[in-house]
Amino acid sequence: MFNPSFSITNKTLVNIAKIEAAEEVIRHSPLLPLWEKQFKEDAIIRSVYHGTHIEGNALAKDDAKNVLAGKEVVARPRDIQEVINYRKVIEFIDEEAKRKIEKITEQLIKKLHKIIVYKILPEEQTGEYRQKQVIIRNSATGEVTFRPPAPVEVPFLMREFVYWLNKENNDIHPLIKAGIAHHELVRIHPFIDGNGRVARVLATLILFLGGYDIRRFFSLEEYYDKDAASYYHNLQKASAGDLTAWLEYFTYGASIEFEKVKEKILKLSKDVKLKEKFGGQQIFLTERQMRLVEYIQEVGYIQNQMFKEVFPDVSEDTVLRDLKELMNKGLIKKVGSTKSARYVII
Repeated sequence: MFNPSFSITNKTLVNIAKIEAAEEVIRHSPLLPLWEKQFKEDAIIRSVYHGTHIEGNALAKDDAKNVLAGKEVVARPRDIQEVINYRKVIEFIDEEAKRKIEKITEQLIKKLHKIIVYKILPEEQTGEYRQKQVIIRNSATGEVTFRPPAPVEVPFLMREFVYWLNKENNDIHPLIKAGIAHHELVRIHPFIDGNGRVARVLATLILFLGGYDIRRFFSLEEYYDKDAASYYHNLQKASAGDLTAWLEYFTYGASIEFEKVKEKILKLSKDVKLKEKFGGQQIFLTERQMRLVEYIQEVGYIQNQMFKEVFPDVSEDTVLRDLKELMNKGLIKKVGSTKSARYVII
């Protein structure tokens, strides 16, 4: 029977409190549909890039972004396919969460694997448990750092793990459950390849289902990739049996990401007067655009000949582009049609 050993420390509780506070702000922050879409797309790009980069994918972030946009990229075919697959698996768990699936089954976990390794592993190994022993080595020294369970044990361990995930009396906090699931799937190492990606996606799905979706704006993968050595060290340390330190690490990483998203959203509404003027809606503005709006609010208008006063080092064309964007967003309007035209708040 799978029965994870761990303690809930003050560190873990503080991390969870920070996550819940950030989640509350994010959930109740009104955003224009366009910016909500861009936040989600940014989270997907970060998840895809960092979720594959941590496994050795050589694509630069811009190249990964171009692959997702359907553009031609010169790179190793496997790297390109990994990025495509990770995007598809994120879209898949998003749909599963929207359907509010009641259970996480072995079939679902195998489906995650099948999507992640499509066209990377031979067909007979996709979505199937491994049939041979594998070992994990330190990439720098070649030293064996972890020996996963024998293949004959995998089906039994996975059944026990999935049973634990779906226990009706399992009142474990979703963040703790996601962290435990992440580690246990890596520990069992049920597949010949792609286990880390499946574990991270499964943890994200558990958070989605547990109500911690924060509008699909977050990427757990980025925190792990920024210090991969620490990520793997904490996973390995937990394999000794006690998950306490791993859960501190896991919840801390989530708190960093949730806080980052919260700060980004709060930045969109830092001009309280502007927010109130437009019915409480948050409008995403760049620093320059925010300065333009503030100036127009203070002076009452702005004209071309006043640009240098506000932005001494910015070209007239650049300021005009910013003003055009503000007009497109319905924040200001142009009065007149010559160079003496004024831009005023609507």
